[in-house]
Order: sequence, then structure tokens, then C-alpha cells
Amino acid sequence: MPHTNFIKYLRFLPLFALPFAVCLLLPALEEAQRGVSADQVNLAMRRTADGLLRQSGDSTSRIPAVVQAKAGVWQVRLEQPFAYEQLPMLLQASFDVYGIQQPYEVAVRRCTDNTIDLGYHQLDFLETNAVSCGGREMPEGCHFLEVTFLKSGEKSLFWAWTGIFWLLFLGILGVRWYFLRQKNGPTAAVFVGEADYLGFGNSHLDVAGQLLICGNLRQGLTFRETKLLRLFVTSPDQLLERDFILQQVWADEGVLVGRSLDVFISRLRKKMAADPTVGIVAIHGVGYRLETGKLG
Repeated sequence: MPHTNFIKYLRFLPLFALPFAVCLLLPALEEAQRGVSADQVNLAMRRTADGLLRQSGDSTSRIPAVVQAKAGVWQVRLEQPFAYEQLPMLLQASFDVYGIQQPYEVAVRRCTDNTIDLGYHQLDFLETNAVSCGGREMPEGCHFLEVTFLKSGEKSLFWAWTGIFWLLFLGILGVRWYFLRQKNGPTAAVFVGEADYLGFGNSHLDVAGQLLICGNLRQGLTFRETKLLRLFVTSPDQLLERDFILQQVWADEGVLVGRSLDVFISRLRKKMAADPTVGIVAIHGVGYRLETGKLG
């Protein structure tokens, strides 16, 4: 089938592409929506607290329960002093072990008044292998080790769903336009240049290529001949009144010339003579009809 038939289906490309787009965007959607489970955080922070105490020489003290202070914020209470320098590496290693990939901030707060003594952002450690307040002496007394998880996936989630929405919208729009055009075809205005390959009788009309094809015979058509023949082909065996034909085919010229129609009909009849199964018949005083039921 000619390439014009392929071009016709390009209007459905957004709809066809939607499943593939969803597959491509699915990892972004999953990453954007993925949170951290309570069990993962609990185990990771207990592992970190245990490592900090052991490096300080304490292998017997009980580690209190990890608690969620509020949405996205987790704390564990440490009564004993610990080496702050070791915290970033231990915490990141624990999160890696339990598959926690969400970015976070760390604060070391006093148990007495909730004041932040030390703290850093994950990027400080990942990018420079150093953190804020590094090298400073850890204050004595009880502290909360607090981790706040950041919502980095919201923008990627927004753009992922936006892309899917527009693909779906364009696909539905293309399908709706196509079926409306099919429904209103015989009475709709004819536009040459549209990618159509239309069959009638033993012939085909290549609108984009402006060709009339019957078997191995290919005859070139003018712009106006193509437009006129397409009107007949899309309304087979229907009586088309002269005024309707003139309006559809010659209205863009601004002047309707009745004699032009008869001349062009004569030209088309000669070019269609190679296919005896079809013919344009004149209905005196009314118009013309393309008959397609003739015997070859």
C-alpha cells in the first residue's frame, strides 16, 4: 500500500505511543512515589546507633526504640556520648543496607531542650565526604539522633503524569476527529493534500500524489480534478447537485463558474474510461452521480 496510507495513521501516534510512554515513565513514577517503610527506617537507625555506641566502647547499653516524631521525621535517643565524625558514614551505610534511597537531613538534638547541637545534609557527605560541624567536639549529655526525609520525587511525579496526560489527550483527540470525519464524510468539505488512498470500482485515487490508478495504468490529475474526483469517490452512487459540487470544489476561488464543472467532468470521464465498472452519470438539470455498480 502507498506511503500515503501509512501517513494517514500518524494521527493515532499519540494513542499508540501511550503504552510505551507509560513503560518509560513508570520507573520515574515508582521512584517519585516510593517512600520509606517504618521497618526499614527502624532497622537502619538501630544499626547506626549500635555502630556509634560500639565505636565508643559501649557494647552493652540498651538502644531505645526508634520513634516517628512526625511525618517523615524519625528519632532515636542516645544517652551515651558518641563520635559524631563516624555518624555520616555509618548512617549512609545503614540506609544502603536497607535500600533507603530518599534524601535526608540529620540533626543531633539535646534531649533537654531540643536544641540542635550538630547536623548536616546528605549531599554534604555524598559530594564532599565531609559534613557541617565536622571536627567539633560532641557535647556531653543525652541527644536525639534525628533524620528528616525530604520529598524529592514530587516534581518528577508531576512531570511524569503531565506527559501521560497529554499523550492520552492527543490520542483521544485524534481518534475523535477521525470518527467525526468519517461520520460527516459525504457532506464535509474536501481538502486535497490530505493523506488518503481511496478505492472505487477497479480503480484507486491517490489524493496526496494526485494520481488515478487502474491496474498498471497511472494517470496524473490536476489539483482541481483530484478534488472533484475525491468528492465523487467519497459519495459513491449518490446524487450530488451542481451547486453543492461547485461550492465544495470551487468555493475557494471566490467565483463559481458553472461551465467549469462540465469541462472537468468531461476530463474525468476520459481518464476513468480504463475502468468500465465506474462512471460519472449526468442527471439532467440536477447534478451528477458516480455509479460504481457497473459490470466490468
